[in-house]
Amino acid sequence: MLNNKNFLLSVLIPVYNEKNTILEILKRIKAVNIPKEIIVIDDNSDDGTKDLLVKLDDPNIKTLFHETNKGKGAAIRTGLSKAQGDVILIQDADLEYNPSDYPALLKPILDNLADVVYGSRFLGGPHRVLLFWHYFGNLIFTLLTNVLYNTNLSDMGTCYKVFRSSVIKQIKLQSNRFGFEPEITAKIFKNKLRVFETPISYSGRTYEEGKKITWKDAFVYFWCLIKYRFCD
Repeated sequence: MLNNKNFLLSVLIPVYNEKNTILEILKRIKAVNIPKEIIVIDDNSDDGTKDLLVKLDDPNIKTLFHETNKGKGAAIRTGLSKAQGDVILIQDADLEYNPSDYPALLKPILDNLADVVYGSRFLGGPHRVLLFWHYFGNLIFTLLTNVLYNTNLSDMGTCYKVFRSSVIKQIKLQSNRFGFEPEITAKIFKNKLRVFETPISYSGRTYEEGKKITWKDAFVYFWCLIKYRFCD
């Protein structure tokens, strides 16, 4: 199926101030031997990322630009509006996640076992040892997700979320920033979609290296998980 000329994967890359990594992640994505379109959504970067993207001369990469900084969720919605693939995959631009995991992430969908696949950092794949409080926070919010939505997910906050295009395009998304993660997770389970997890590798980075999510986003995660349990 991955070599089927009729299959197309849409890779959405929301980007904000990633001048040191954007070209490398694009190189790694292009190296994966899967028919794909690459859609980069620059969220009004001001560190030189936008300049690098403007200079790209690659027909396989579509670049979209926000005129103001709106957040990851808003960038993903912009990308979704242009995606033409059969399957949608979300890829961060920071090199924490490895595109070599794409085949494993796609397999449950292509085998018609799943509508959605989460790449889990906690199912045995190799990972950098780093930042206990981020691990603990994700553990708590994953547990809250499981309690509220009666499921057994292991990694709610993973970047690697993969969807049948027909599924995600039917879900009305509202969150502009990191609230996208709990919102999409809540709505996936409320819609009783078939969800699989697969182990992935993970090379986390420090704040000095450019990590952006902070403890303040924990309040957004909590609110979204509660809100979307009872509201649309």
